[in-house]
Amino acid sequence: MIKRPIHLSHDFLAEVLDKDSIAVDATMGNGNDTAFLAGLAKTVYAFDVQEEALCKTQKRLEQLGLDNVQLILDGHQNIDKYVNEPICAAIFNLGYLPSADKSIITKPDTTLEAIQKILDRLESGGRMAIMIYHGHEGGNSEKEAVLNYVKQLPQKAFTAMCYQPLNQINTPPFLVMVEKLK
Repeated sequence: MIKRPIHLSHDFLAEVLDKDSIAVDATMGNGNDTAFLAGLAKTVYAFDVQEEALCKTQKRLEQLGLDNVQLILDGHQNIDKYVNEPICAAIFNLGYLPSADKSIITKPDTTLEAIQKILDRLESGGRMAIMIYHGHEGGNSEKEAVLNYVKQLPQKAFTAMCYQPLNQINTPPFLVMVEKLK
């Protein structure tokens, strides 16, 4: 069976994570990716601008007995204020927090700033997964901004791929994967 993009994102990151790794969840949301990363990495830095996301994620981590996460109530564009170590893996789920205020969305400018700061800190062989949900107001402009940004990354330093459903109705999410080569 073909994997859904979110499952492929986890497989892609799991290949490089170990108990000495630093990982970033740039959009913690309901905590699914944060918990996934915490099960594999030494330390996870998880960002969100909504208190609701932080509370949901904290509850999920407590239920799973995971205590290697720093939950940060701040925008992912401020990652440089919190993360000084080299990053092994990072994940984004762009869009809005499911079952919350759909007017609070990720934005192209702050997302691109966060992506750049993560790429600057990504260790050689490190990976970033960007799940792009674009079927909402403002989603298409963020999608275009991210794709245009990733397409211009120098191929000698990064490999970038896109995994996207082709025969789905509406606007299904898709995955952009980036690996730092050197």
